[in-house]
Amino acid sequence: MDLAATPLIARLRHFLLFAALGALGTLAQYAVLVALASGAGIDPVVASTAGFLTGGVVNYLLSRRIAFRSDRPHSEAAPRFFLVAGCGLVLNALMMAGFTRGLGLPYLPSQLMATGLLVVWHYAGNLLWTFRPARP
Repeated sequence: MDLAATPLIARLRHFLLFAALGALGTLAQYAVLVALASGAGIDPVVASTAGFLTGGVVNYLLSRRIAFRSDRPHSEAAPRFFLVAGCGLVLNALMMAGFTRGLGLPYLPSQLMATGLLVVWHYAGNLLWTFRPARP
């Protein structure tokens, strides 16, 4: 049996590609977060939000072009992507507030936990809605 041909293995590989590309957007997000929170003394929740928006632009471009190889026009894909990301942004801010303000955890471990939880949200939303091929 060829494991590479099974739908589960193919989905897992696709998810891992999405996650690997998302790591580049996450790197941009964390760079902004650390620069603003540690460098400029801005509240970690605000800094995380600014970083999330920066990473979102990077992730849209990489997801559309490489992960999903979408031919959906930007005028259709971008609003969908940023709606999924916007929901993720709200969830990210709520988690960051809960982890840092509610539980008193440091902002970087808090952001790592939030990122880990949100990667599944973003993958599913973009796979099933944003970049799903348009029906004829």
